[in-house]
Amino acid sequence: MRLLLKTIFQVVLFIILARISNFIVEWLHIPVPGSIVGIIIMFTLLKLKVLRLDWIEYGSKWLLSEMLLFFIPSTVAIINYKSLVIHSGARIALTILLSTIAVMICTGLMGQLFMLRKRRESR
Repeated sequence: MRLLLKTIFQVVLFIILARISNFIVEWLHIPVPGSIVGIIIMFTLLKLKVLRLDWIEYGSKWLLSEMLLFFIPSTVAIINYKSLVIHSGARIALTILLSTIAVMICTGLMGQLFMLRKRRESR
């Protein structure tokens, strides 16, 4: 029960951060999505040790494990755009494939870079 309450509190913390970052974007008229600003804020808070990783660990794990549920509505909504899929489906699929490959390559390279930096620091 305690773990459930901790997870709920942490998810609420993420929701509050999302609302704050969206407000900042609207208030400052920044041409960047609020989610990106939220990631920057979260990274900064973690890096400055204002926020400890164990304070958000369970909530982030739960959100990541349930991430597929967030994509179901948009996937089902594609039924409304049958003509678009018929005329541009191959281009859309190719774009998705290439962008997925690009993300995988960039993630792998960044992971290798961070591991190399970590090994150098530990020497």
